[in-house]
Amino acid sequence: MYVPLLSICIWLPIAGAIAVLVLGAQRRMELARWVALGVSVATFLVAVHLYIGFRWYPEFGGMRFVERVPWIGAFNAFYELGVDGISMPLILLTAFLTPLVVIAGWEVIKTRPAQYFAAFLLLEGLMIGVFAALDALLFYVFWEAMLVPMFIIIGVWGGERRIYATVKFFLYTFLGSVLMLVALIYLYLQSGSYSILAFHELPLGMNEQVLIFLAFLIAFAVKVPMWPVHTWLPDAHVEAPTGGSVILAAVLLKMGGYGFIRFSLPITPDASQSLAWLMIGLSLIAIVYIALVALVQKDMKKLIAYSSIAHMGFVTLGFFVIFATIANSQDEAGAMLALQGGMVQMISHGLISGALFLCVGVMYDRLHSREISAYGGVANTMPIFATFVVLFALANAGLPGTSGFVGEFFVILGSFHASFWLAFTAATILVFGAAYTLWMVKRVVFGEVGNDGVAALKDLDRREFLVLGVLAVSVLLLGVWPDPLVEAMDETLRQLLAHVVQSKL
Repeated sequence: MYVPLLSICIWLPIAGAIAVLVLGAQRRMELARWVALGVSVATFLVAVHLYIGFRWYPEFGGMRFVERVPWIGAFNAFYELGVDGISMPLILLTAFLTPLVVIAGWEVIKTRPAQYFAAFLLLEGLMIGVFAALDALLFYVFWEAMLVPMFIIIGVWGGERRIYATVKFFLYTFLGSVLMLVALIYLYLQSGSYSILAFHELPLGMNEQVLIFLAFLIAFAVKVPMWPVHTWLPDAHVEAPTGGSVILAAVLLKMGGYGFIRFSLPITPDASQSLAWLMIGLSLIAIVYIALVALVQKDMKKLIAYSSIAHMGFVTLGFFVIFATIANSQDEAGAMLALQGGMVQMISHGLISGALFLCVGVMYDRLHSREISAYGGVANTMPIFATFVVLFALANAGLPGTSGFVGEFFVILGSFHASFWLAFTAATILVFGAAYTLWMVKRVVFGEVGNDGVAALKDLDRREFLVLGVLAVSVLLLGVWPDPLVEAMDETLRQLLAHVVQSKL
C-alpha cells in the first residue's frame, strides 16, 4: 500500500496548527501545548522514515517518493512532490528543529501560547512544501505562503520595534520574489508546464539564461541573504522571539541556497558559469565585510545574525566556485567537494545558529537583556550552560570535530582547486569568525561575575538542557561522522554537476 509520506509531512503540521488554534480558542492551553509537541514529533518521525527509505538506494540520484495529482488543469499545473539528495536533508532539518522550538517555548510564551505554537506548525508544513515541490507554481505558493506565519510570529511576539522589522522582512522577501514569478511564467510559456524538472531540460539561449538568472538572483539573494540585500535580517532577528530567530536562521535562510542549487544552476547553467565571478565576489564580500561588522556588535542577537550572513557566504561560494574549479583545473572532484561543502554548510549552520539563538534566549529569559555588557562571568553561576555556549561558539568558529568545520573545509578544498588565492582568502577569513565569536564568549561567559543579576542566575532546567543537549549531540555527530549526510546527497550532486558541465551553448 502506497503511503504519501511527503504529503503527510506537509499537511500533518498544518492540520495540527488548526487543532491547536481550536484548543486555544477553548482556553485549553496545556492540551494545546501537548498537541503541538505531539504533531511536531510525529512529523519528525515521518521525516526520519522518509530518510531511511531514501538511504536504501543511495546510488539512485533521481526524485523519490513522487506524488503527482492534477491541480489546475488550465495551467497544466500539478500537485507534484518529490525528494532527492538536495531536498531530503533540508526536510529532515526542518522537522528536527520544530519540536525543539516547541519545547523551548513551552513555559516562556505567556501571551497567546496556542497561536504561537500553531504559527510554527503552519510554518513547518509550508517550509517542507517548499523543499518537496516539483511543480513551480506549487513551489511559489508555498514560498510566499510561509511569509505569513513568520510575519505573525515576529509581529505578535517580537520586541519593541517588531512592526518595523516585520514590514521590512516582508517587503524585502516579497518584492524579491515577484521577479522570480515572472521568470517562472516565462519558463512555463517555453515548456508548456510548470514542472521544475522540465525546466532543467529547456534549451535556453544565453540572453534568456542571463535574464532568468538575474530574476532568480534577486529572489534568492534576499532570502540567503547576500550583501547588499542583507539589511532586513539583523532587524528581524533582534525583534523576533527566540523560536522565530531559530527557524529564521536555521531554515528560512537555507531556502535561498536551495533556490540557487534547484533553479539557478540546472536551469541557467551557462549564465551561472558566465556570472560565477559576480557570485564569488559577493560571497567573499559577505564573508569578509559582514564578519568585520559582527566584530563591533553590542547586541548578542545582532552579532549572531551577522555571523549567519557571513557563514551563508560559504554556501554560495561553494555553489559557484565549481565553475572556476572546472575552468582552471578541469577537476570535477574539486567541484564536487565545493558542492558538498555548500550543502553540508547549510545543514551545519542550521544546527549551530539555532543553538546559539537558543542560548541567547536562555539568558534573555533570565535577565531580559541581549546586550553583551549586561553579562560577564556567566560560567561562575551557570557552568552547564556555559559549557554548551563554548561548544556552540567553537563550532561556529569552525573547530575540527564539530559540524562547523566540515562544510567550510570542503568549500575551501574545492576553492583550492580553482585558485590558491581564492582558497587562501576564504581560509584566512575564518580567523574573523573565531574573533567575533570568541570575543563575545570572553565577555559574556568568562571573567568575574559582572553584576548582581548574573550572580543570581540559575543554571539550565531539564527542558533547556534537553533542547541544547540534543543540538550539541547533533553538532558533534555531524562533525565526526558526516558520511550519512554526504552519502545521501552524493549521487544527486554528481548528476547536477554533470548536467552543469555538459551544458554548452
